Amino acid sequence: MIAAPLPADEIERLSQLKSLNILDTPPEERFDRVTRMARRVFGVPIALVSLIDENRQWFKSCLGLEASETDRQISFCGHAILNSGAFVIENALADERFADNPLVTGEPHIRFYAGYPLRTVSGQPMGTLCIIDREPRTLEKDDIEMLADLAGMVERELMAVQLAVSDELTRISNRRGFLTLSKYSLELCRRQMFPATLVYFDLDKFKQVNDVHGHAEGDRVLQLFADQMRSSFRTSDVFARLGGDEFVVLMTNVDPGTIRNLIEQFRERLQAQCEKLALPYEFGFSYGLVAYEPLKHASIEDMLHEADAAMYANKKAKRAAD
Repeated sequence: MIAAPLPADEIERLSQLKSLNILDTPPEERFDRVTRMARRVFGVPIALVSLIDENRQWFKSCLGLEASETDRQISFCGHAILNSGAFVIENALADERFADNPLVTGEPHIRFYAGYPLRTVSGQPMGTLCIIDREPRTLEKDDIEMLADLAGMVERELMAVQLAVSDELTRISNRRGFLTLSKYSLELCRRQMFPATLVYFDLDKFKQVNDVHGHAEGDRVLQLFADQMRSSFRTSDVFARLGGDEFVVLMTNVDPGTIRNLIEQFRERLQAQCEKLALPYEFGFSYGLVAYEPLKHASIEDMLHEADAAMYANKKAKRAAD
């Protein structure tokens, strides 16, 4: 048996998956409807909507299996998410990657497998829509196109979930998504005794950009700031647009003493990008930061409140100095 390697963007992929807050939730008709269609169209005994977590594949919809999850190391779907299109195994017994797999040698005695990747709005694979048979078989081109169409139905439902936790304009997390993801991060920091720092940003001169240059240009500024956050911070950091011109990033396992230097580097990169684009206006940001203290901060909301106050103090001091 050969286990699938991890995707190159595994950290970001898991972050996007967890932001959906869909793992370990009850079955839903909108997903079961598609697996019923897949099982009927292809005449297979098993059809699944499988989501790939760190160490398991978990089934959001499962027809024909008693299990709700299996180990990721033995999953076929772990291989399928590495593909851009359909991943098809016509006879698992004739494939060295799967011939001695316990899902092949034992229940459910997989022989045929076809999985189509399900992707997030930003392109990371979350899992698959897959069909399974206990007998070897082949798929024609029309069959693969049908599987892709059915996977698209599942993908649109998952994207609807994701858009509820993503900012429509900037395509980074919104407040709801940030609160969900940051809870995972803080819990990890608490268990592993890692440091964590929350940085709260507010754009300077943003109202002036809107008033003088119009709201379309204001939207451009928000997108530019979000893009720079995406390229400057690590995929393990949790960043979001909270609303309006306010942004936030939770940086974990970083020496608190280097945080201000990292923020200044971010400021310099942002300024360099503005100069490169020859923007007809100037804008910057004020910020406030707070280091995570488990005994002081019962929740991420506590940290947000404290960092927000620190940001406004920073903005007030800058205005007084001007």
